[in-house]
Amino acid sequence: MLECVVNISEGRDQTVLSALVESCTTALLDIHIDQHHNRSVFTLAGCDVEAAVRNLSALAAHLIDLRSHAGVHPRFGVIDVVPFVPLSQSQSQSTDASGTLLTADRADSLRPAVAARNRYADWAAETLGIPCFFYGPERILPDVRRLAFKGLEPDTGPATPHLTAGSSAVGARTELVAYNLWLDSSDISLAQSIAKAIRSPSVRSLGLDVDGHAQVSCNLINPLHIGPADAYDMVSTVAAASGTTITRAELVGLISEASLSSIPRQRWPDLDLGPDRTIEARLMSLGSG
Repeated sequence: MLECVVNISEGRDQTVLSALVESCTTALLDIHIDQHHNRSVFTLAGCDVEAAVRNLSALAAHLIDLRSHAGVHPRFGVIDVVPFVPLSQSQSQSTDASGTLLTADRADSLRPAVAARNRYADWAAETLGIPCFFYGPERILPDVRRLAFKGLEPDTGPATPHLTAGSSAVGARTELVAYNLWLDSSDISLAQSIAKAIRSPSVRSLGLDVDGHAQVSCNLINPLHIGPADAYDMVSTVAAASGTTITRAELVGLISEASLSSIPRQRWPDLDLGPDRTIEARLMSLGSG
């Protein structure tokens, strides 16, 4: 079974968001909406996940115009990021320093996700006219963002961005946990310095201005190695040296049971975690587990 965590560049227009939710039908496990980022994360899974992702993408491309988009999160497309994840393997994977799978066996486990990624990118290019850049075994997502149309040509689709929909990064990866931490500060340079201090092969991080509040936004690439509790503690330690504390933690989307169970239960409430926030729990609630 595959999961797909589609990042759409819209987090404010409730009419558009409601229509996008309906397009996902029964494949939708979770939606995380952030009006300040102006971004929504749709977590989809199940037997019909590829069809649901296409329905969601086609409607998003029709309804959203990137030219009028404003938000604090970096983006280069309406359907900004489309990663496919093999659920049966995602809890046990490890990655090397570049975020690439370590062994041939583990690379084999990504093959269904790579195949789904390639099918989606071919479809998006042909049907929507959107250029797509691959990430996964070939390259990591930060390299796509940094190099797209600057020496790196699209893997499918036209050589220039779509006028209103931009471009898409389409991936095949193992589990990733998106995690945000708010600081008791309005000093965005502090958030940026903290993000730089904790950044590593397992942690991709940005310091952002969220409605006048400093936020450290993280992607935890290998959450069984460095998970939400570790990220929280690292940010807390660096922030304390500047006399600042964390005021709020936020899980974006879902987490695997394996990653959740590796964290002491008593810490879950402060970390914005819980058993109802797992991929497995949502699948069970849909009768798909």
